[in-house]
Amino acid sequence: MDISELLTRPHDMNPGSAAPYLEGFGSQMAAVGYARLTIDGYLSSAIHFGGWVEASGLDFAHINEETIQTFAAHRCRCPGCRAQKHLSRHYLARVQRFAEYLRQQGVIRANADLPTQIGSPLSAFRDWLLRHRGLALVTVERHERLITKMLPALGTDVEAYNAALVRKVILDQIHGCRPAQAKTIVGALRVYLRFLATNGSCQPGLDHMLPTVAEWKLSSLPRYLDANQVALLIDSCSKDGPQGLRDRAIVLLLLRLGLRAGDIASMRPADIDWQDATLLVRGKGRRDVRLPLPQDAGDAVLDYIEQARPPVAIDRVFLCLNAPFRPLRAGMIVSGIVRAALRRAGIENPPSYGANLLRHTVATMMLRGGATLDAIGTVLRHKSPDTTAHYAKVDITTLQQIAQPWPKESPSC
Repeated sequence: MDISELLTRPHDMNPGSAAPYLEGFGSQMAAVGYARLTIDGYLSSAIHFGGWVEASGLDFAHINEETIQTFAAHRCRCPGCRAQKHLSRHYLARVQRFAEYLRQQGVIRANADLPTQIGSPLSAFRDWLLRHRGLALVTVERHERLITKMLPALGTDVEAYNAALVRKVILDQIHGCRPAQAKTIVGALRVYLRFLATNGSCQPGLDHMLPTVAEWKLSSLPRYLDANQVALLIDSCSKDGPQGLRDRAIVLLLLRLGLRAGDIASMRPADIDWQDATLLVRGKGRRDVRLPLPQDAGDAVLDYIEQARPPVAIDRVFLCLNAPFRPLRAGMIVSGIVRAALRRAGIENPPSYGANLLRHTVATMMLRGGATLDAIGTVLRHKSPDTTAHYAKVDITTLQQIAQPWPKESPSC
């Protein structure tokens, strides 16, 4: 896309000191996939802002958020048939993006308008989780978010924490929550109390004062698709167009390797060894495992990379389809892709709708194909064999062979 062509068109305003940075701003937007019409709108807003700064006699190098808010609120009578009491928030967002580009280029000071930021009270907790516990970033952010919600009730004086306080706070937090959600909240506070005790900030043992949430997660049968539904699901992902190629590659990886949604979102091009046909999977607890890449899944990923993946320098295999091109955000986007594929395949009332459904399907298919529980646990990267044993429940034939007959009543004396 020729950005200079957009800038050579006559404009109603002189961009002033913003002129030298317009072409680079437009080129950056083109690099992440914005359409020509969208870029033209952003450039027009940037020119308007630059002209207003010039006409107002302001120093371009010292513009900040206050300057941008003043621009948004000014009664616009600028050249170009403008007659507005104020500018819309969408128009303001364009100007803020231009200002962010100027900060990146060092033209204006980064965060010059913001007061000195005080470090988060949970920054040390976050660092401890990442460095010493080895938790994934998404888990660390979840813990941080949950603890932030509880801090007002807990108070800032950690030395005053006692058993009565932490139990009251946690019971209030989990009231009305489902067991799985309540268990997550309790787990976050338990880890936080252990962190404080490790630092000597609060009395030790408070983590033992938290209630245990009863959850029999292995009591139900695994949720899975049968062979016909798996075939329908794969066929629902068309090979035509960027979305079909991307979704087909993702669905096949989930079905062939039993990957988690987070594994798909975090997959990097360097993780794929095309020569040896293997895939490096970064699992929970920073455990890296190299798995064999099946032929059909590898072909689908290669088709996506060669025909549909945007040519941008982003260190992720799978990207969002719409501009700005960016990695898939966490696992919920991957689960959304699975949900859409189930809908296209016409699979009514599936056992569940997320990416975990395909993970359970892989384990079930492997078990019925004769794989041992140890082999299934290796592929799915289970930490505990009890988790893998959960899938033995679907092998009804084998269970019938080892089932003991119901004891008969002994004759009464």
